[in-house]
Amino acid sequence: MTLRRNFGSSRLVRLLSDWAPADAAAPRQDVAERLGAWLGVSDAISLHAAHQSMKSAPPAKLSDARLPGVLDVEAEFLRVRAALVLAIQTPDSSAARARRLRSPTGQPGIDAETDVSFAPYRKRYLDLQRHMELRVAALRAHVRRGIGIASPQLAQLAKLDAVMEQVLGAREQQLLSTVPLFLARRFEELRKNQVAAGSPGPVSSLAPARQQQPHAWQRVFGGELQAVLLAELDDRLQPVAGMVDALNKLLKKTQ
Repeated sequence: MTLRRNFGSSRLVRLLSDWAPADAAAPRQDVAERLGAWLGVSDAISLHAAHQSMKSAPPAKLSDARLPGVLDVEAEFLRVRAALVLAIQTPDSSAARARRLRSPTGQPGIDAETDVSFAPYRKRYLDLQRHMELRVAALRAHVRRGIGIASPQLAQLAKLDAVMEQVLGAREQQLLSTVPLFLARRFEELRKNQVAAGSPGPVSSLAPARQQQPHAWQRVFGGELQAVLLAELDDRLQPVAGMVDALNKLLKKTQ
C-alpha cells in the first residue's frame, strides 16, 4: 500500500513542499526511525521514564479549589494565539518602503518592480519567528503549570511535555530556521516570472497592465509569506493545544 505524500503532514510542510522538488532518493523511514535519529541515549531514557510514569498515575477528580487556575489555561492559550495571529496579519511597511525608494519617480516600471531585495521580508520573518518562539515558550510553561494541578495524570503529561521540549526543542528550532531559505527561493521564482512575463513585446503594450497591477507579484509573495507564518504558528502551538485539549476532556468528565 502506498501512502499519500502529504498524509499526516502539517500545513507548513505542504506549503513548503510545493516550492521544492521532492527528493526521490530520500530514505523512506517511518516516524519512529526518524525520531530515533534525533535522540541520544539519555534523551531516550528520559522520554521512556516520562511515558511510563503516565501509565502509573492514578486518575483523580478535579477539585473546586483547583478550578480557577485550571480554567485560566484555555483563556491564556486563546489570548496568546490571537495576539500572535494579529502580529502576523498586521501589514509591514518595510517592503513597501523599499519599493518606494527604488522607484523615485513613482512610476512602477518593470525594473522598479523586479529590483527589490528579499532582505526586508527575511527580517520580518525572522523577527516574527523570534516573537513566536518567546511567546509560545512562555505559554507552554504556563499551560504545563495549569494542567499540573488538575490531576495526577495531567501532571505526568506536563512532565512528558517538558521532556519533549528539552530533547526536541533545539532540533525544532534548527529546522524552522531553514524556512526563510524556502521563502527566498519562492521570492526569486516570482521575480523571475515577472521579468519573463514583462520582457517580450513593445513597452507600450505592457504599460497598462503594469499600471493596473503594480507590484502584483510582491503582493502574491506577501500573502504566501503570511500563510507560511500562520502555518508555522500552528506547528509551534500543537503541543500546547494538545495539553489544553486533554484538560478540556477532564473538565467534561467532571461536570
